[in-house]
Amino acid sequence: MSGPRGPYSYGGSTSPPAPRSSMDDRAEWEGRTRVFLQPIAAPSILGLFGLAGATLIVGAWLARWYGTAATPLIVFPFVMAFGGLAQLLAGMWSYRARDGLATAVHGLWGTFWLAFGLLFTLVALGAFPAALVPIIGTANAGFGFWFLVLCVITGLTAIAAFAENLALGLLLTVLAAGAGFNAAGFFAGSSWAVIVGGWLFVAGACIALYTATALMCESSYGRTILPTGRYSHEADIPGRRAIRPLEYVHGQPGVKIGQ
Repeated sequence: MSGPRGPYSYGGSTSPPAPRSSMDDRAEWEGRTRVFLQPIAAPSILGLFGLAGATLIVGAWLARWYGTAATPLIVFPFVMAFGGLAQLLAGMWSYRARDGLATAVHGLWGTFWLAFGLLFTLVALGAFPAALVPIIGTANAGFGFWFLVLCVITGLTAIAAFAENLALGLLLTVLAAGAGFNAAGFFAGSSWAVIVGGWLFVAGACIALYTATALMCESSYGRTILPTGRYSHEADIPGRRAIRPLEYVHGQPGVKIGQ
């Protein structure tokens, strides 16, 4: 093959160009890549508080600490808004935080409490047959399946949660057990199983309150205040920083953290 510069000419040179190495390709790729990060607060702070509030109120009713069969008609607005809507929003914001576990947990429990609130909203409006309303101590297979699905999926998220910290893993384990007892109680029409499930829901709500407070204090103080059982010993010591933010020494120029 010949050209204006002679046979086998490569831009004036008679030898072929040197092959590019993978390091050259990487350097060129890094030199042309720009990543723009949008700061986002931990969505699970809101999500866990919403989970705790709804689960505490409904769990205490299931445990027969207060109320009557008509109590859900009174508490459903709070459960639907705080435990449902707020938690579902936290689940969607967890997508942006790239937290698959939080997305699954808050998305699952948020939609559950939305469905719970919607059910009793329809009852209050007279659009749902009163004979199908779930009553503690009365068999209701349809409502039992609600808790069965909740139990299975929450149990699966608990397995993943133990990879992050013990507090979150324990929380989801307790909630899965509570949902399981409630499922058994409504399938069999057993009061004691539902009551045990209610106690477990209250216990889970307390763990959720602790975990959410730990995340909130860590965000406010910039260091660990309440340990959550992280596997990194250094990160779980009160007063230490759980993570080192990826930022300049003096923070992010032009970005104000907080309100």
